[in-house]
Amino acid sequence: MEPVFVDPAASPDRVEGAEHGLPAVQHLVERCNAELEARGAGFVEFGPSGGRVIAADGGSGWAVGRRVDPFGRVATETMGAQGPVELRASDLRGGFTGPLIAQGITRILGVRVVVGSAIVGELFAGLEGPADPERYATIARFATEVAALYDAGHGLPVYGDEPAPAALADAIALVDGDGIVRSWNAAAAAVTGRSVSAALGRPLPVPLPPPGQVVEHILADGRRLQVLATALPDADGRVIALRDVSEAHRREQARELFLAVTSHELRNPVTVIKGYADTLVAHWDELPDPARRDAVERVRQRAGDLARLVERLLSAVGDGAGLTSAMPLPFDLAEALRAALADLPLEIRRRVRLMLPDELPKALGERGSVTTVLVELVTNAVKHSRPDTPIVVEPVIDGPSVGFRVVDEGEGILPEHVERAFERFWQAQSGNEHPYGGVGLGLYLVRRIIERQKGWVFLRPREHGGTVAEVRLPRADLGPGGA
Repeated sequence: MEPVFVDPAASPDRVEGAEHGLPAVQHLVERCNAELEARGAGFVEFGPSGGRVIAADGGSGWAVGRRVDPFGRVATETMGAQGPVELRASDLRGGFTGPLIAQGITRILGVRVVVGSAIVGELFAGLEGPADPERYATIARFATEVAALYDAGHGLPVYGDEPAPAALADAIALVDGDGIVRSWNAAAAAVTGRSVSAALGRPLPVPLPPPGQVVEHILADGRRLQVLATALPDADGRVIALRDVSEAHRREQARELFLAVTSHELRNPVTVIKGYADTLVAHWDELPDPARRDAVERVRQRAGDLARLVERLLSAVGDGAGLTSAMPLPFDLAEALRAALADLPLEIRRRVRLMLPDELPKALGERGSVTTVLVELVTNAVKHSRPDTPIVVEPVIDGPSVGFRVVDEGEGILPEHVERAFERFWQAQSGNEHPYGGVGLGLYLVRRIIERQKGWVFLRPREHGGTVAEVRLPRADLGPGGA
């Protein structure tokens, strides 16, 4: 079964109104690649943890999901320029040079994408030779179109919710006795999203608390502000201090949810283990041999679940040093995947279709980590798909990497969640609605494990329903610099 990524061009959500989010960015990248007659194009989104390729086409398709150094040559050149920048492919670092040159790409044409004063990403195209002025103008036009998508929001940035401006202690406003704004500094404009000209001479756009008191206000975009009022001496007005506390609120919610869900997830296997152990101790002589064996097997399975959960929790709160060995070594990926499949419970193993050739290029990394990665991805696919549908594991060999895909036919992941799914403790269901169980650590740990081995992993919706999880590792035959 060949996994098919969502084709934005064929989607009912089209532009002139409806197409938005990641599919729209992918569609623009494909158009840009075609109009430039390039050998590959892509878009790097910059978020809280750096840069990542979120959309690509042609000879750049292999790089989707890969981290990009925000201080790398292309990024720093484009970030400091007002228009497109052209670089030689041979000048790049980070393992991109070899794969690009192998695709016949000698030049990289890149341009920053700006919304307001914020740089949200970088659009790039790989060319066979130097770019002419028409190509400069074309990629600049597409950068403007991408910027318009980000300005409109609707699922962008892919990294998650739109980053709130940093909490600024100097976000200050001055209001008169009637609550009319008489002074509104740039920091207040940044925190509230309301410009100086839009605020002056109008009522304070947030609740006005009594002097010396603090109120909390939720903006239309969901961000939370603390509003503090201080009376002016010998005057009827007040000084208003504004502080964005959205991130602190999210952290507190995440902490409470983590404690609640973890308590439940720990209690479940412990209860089962204790129940079967008590039964064996109290009724050992009365139970027939098959019943004793079944009880012991249930204890073994639940103890394994408990061990994996504890390992996840320890890895998530630590520095991740124990996730992989320090020295990457060549290993047989196909053999490692076959061995990892045997570690899955029988009822899950029966659903998995392992579609591997006799041989694959050797991967460079930690062979033992493949079991953890495959178990997490397959388990995740099982949770989100019907029991009568298959989970397909198949190889992928492209560019400087070798890896595998895990494909399910479930409800599918939303385009705006393909990056958020890798956040620690994040789950698609809000509040206490968690029908699939778990603490939201599986994909977070998968990405940490793979990226510590100089690889990358990403998720994409599958056409007609379902999700594709793709893992890439460096190819051993290309050496560490090949990826």
